[in-house]
Amino acid sequence: MPDTLKYSEEELVMLLQSRDQQAFSYLYDNYSAALNGIIYRMVENRELAEDILQEAFVKIWNNFSSYDTGKGRLFTWMLNITRNLTIDTLRSKGYKKQGKISSDENSVSNLTDDGRIAERFDAMGIRKQLVNLKPEQRSVIDLAYFNGYTQDEISKEMGIPLGTVKTRMRAAIIELRKMLEHN
Repeated sequence: MPDTLKYSEEELVMLLQSRDQQAFSYLYDNYSAALNGIIYRMVENRELAEDILQEAFVKIWNNFSSYDTGKGRLFTWMLNITRNLTIDTLRSKGYKKQGKISSDENSVSNLTDDGRIAERFDAMGIRKQLVNLKPEQRSVIDLAYFNGYTQDEISKEMGIPLGTVKTRMRAAIIELRKMLEHN
């Protein structure tokens, strides 16, 4: 395909509706960089952005018959497909699971600091102050700060709703803050 080849939007749409491969190559060559930039700003991961871009162009090709010139420009239609696909990817279980694995890996690399974190809490006198908390607040704080549980894990471990864990933790932190200010 020569570099000098140019289509008007009407010509491009007509050729794409007739499933012209050369027109699709032109579409990719002229719009992929802009769409990739938009995806990348949303996901901040070059590899994932390229995967989504490829999937978006497959979707554009497969669904081109649904493009309606009366509803907007070609780029706007392609942008909406790409943006929606990116949002769907970000909301997907697989993406969230991968993000959780990555953040877990990061926290695992910091496990060597565990003892020092507990010492710092002790240095602040928090462990001694726990005896002054209500038992349900004490257990939530103990699991979170001294055993490294997430709020979700505490909810499952204690068999109580996540909202209850958050409420108890908030109340316990407020109480601890008051106790530490008076010491």
